[in-house]
Amino acid sequence: MASDIEKILRPIDNTAPLFPPKFMILSSGEKLIIRQVGRDEIPALLPHVEPLLKVERDFYDIVAARVYAELLGYYRYRVQDEYVLVAQINGELVAIVNGRRLNPEVGMSYHTLSLRRGLRIGAHAFAAKMEYHFDILRQKEVLIVAESPNGFRRWMIEYQLEKRFDIAHELGGVPSWTLTRQLYEKAKGTLIVGSRPVPPDLLKQAEDQILPPSDPPRPPKDSLAARRSKYDPTLPSVNNLTGCTGGNKDA
Repeated sequence: MASDIEKILRPIDNTAPLFPPKFMILSSGEKLIIRQVGRDEIPALLPHVEPLLKVERDFYDIVAARVYAELLGYYRYRVQDEYVLVAQINGELVAIVNGRRLNPEVGMSYHTLSLRRGLRIGAHAFAAKMEYHFDILRQKEVLIVAESPNGFRRWMIEYQLEKRFDIAHELGGVPSWTLTRQLYEKAKGTLIVGSRPVPPDLLKQAEDQILPPSDPPRPPKDSLAARRSKYDPTLPSVNNLTGCTGGNKDA
């Protein structure tokens, strides 16, 4: 009986090409590998996401909570056509990005979670996600939202996204923004970087073991610091940036 019900609950993923791994050399001289992971590797990611639930800074807490749930949804076969990409340096996990195919023409971007700040690692991982939607899956547009002012600057402003406020995004039902193929092609020359194939020794190191992040975001030592930051007048105003009051998700 239980197995019969599981067949009803479990969505059937549509066949899709995998993201071909790529690498790039960061300004630090380190080599960043971005690759797709399967369900069998999800348990190795969860312990590195969970501690971020307690980091209020830059909305890491809500982003981590949602990424954790999305990873479980993928692992437990509760989301259709989801994918997960990871970024690694010497095997160390430095970013996670995910999303899904809404239909053959439209992608749904979920989250970009950086576990090492600086070096534009999150931006490179997000760009790889867009590369996957447009160059590998050959989709026409990707629906995107952001959860933090930093995410809004990185995606909405940097990519000059178009409003799709008539479409509610899956992440909370807030209005969507979209990256169209035309905008992607315009940004591709400067924002999409990396080389293929990945040298076999680098790829093997990444695939052999997902190592914990060496310098992940942490809660402030001053327990009031995160709360005070919400009212810091020197910080950019989300409303001033967006012109609206809707929440933003791809942080």
